[in-house]
Formats: sequence, C-alpha cells, structure tokens
Amino acid sequence: MSRVKRGVQKNKRRKNILAQTKGYRFDRSRKERVAKEAIHHAGVHAFRHRRTKKREFRYLWTIRINAAARGGGMSYSRFIDALKKANIALDRKVLSALAKDHPEVFVRLTKSLKK
Repeated sequence: MSRVKRGVQKNKRRKNILAQTKGYRFDRSRKERVAKEAIHHAGVHAFRHRRTKKREFRYLWTIRINAAARGGGMSYSRFIDALKKANIALDRKVLSALAKDHPEVFVRLTKSLKK
C-alpha cells in the first residue's frame, strides 16, 4: 500500500482554524491546539447567547411597555389584561415600538382600553 502524506490537508485545516481565531489574544490566535479550544468555547457561548438574547429583548419590551402604560395611568399587568379582553392581538415587540417611537398612538391605545 502506498504512503499517504497529509501535509496539504493539514496545513489547510490549520490555516482555516487560525483564520477563525483572527483577532483573538495571545496563543489563541497563533497555536492550533489553543485556537481549536477557543473556537469551541466561542461556539458554545454563541449558541447560549442566541437564546439569552431573546429573553433579554422580551424583558426590555416589558420595561418599555410598563413605563409607557404608567404614563397613561395603567400598570403593565392591567394594560396587557385589558388588551387581551379587548381582543387586540399586538405582541410585546410591536407595543414596545409604539411606546418608543409613537408615544401619542400608545397613549390613545391606553385611553381606549381604560373605558
């Protein structure tokens, strides 16, 4: 059986790994073994934080809606309850955008729910 030399593939793989860690500090951007570990950890954090980001945004939307609703004389929970009873199907993202970008519309919505 003939001998297989893997220099080309090995160098290509190493180059790819080090390209992924460009900008990392110290050995993480220069040594293959450490760089591989850094890529793995970065991937783990990226996966986890993609999930956390959704949670944090919903929390931010809740805070914005609460602040705007209190400006209109309602608490957040009463505001959401009134929306559900009025069959208004706006999600928190849209309500937050209304509260932030179009406060006069949000105030009108709050007043219509108070009646």
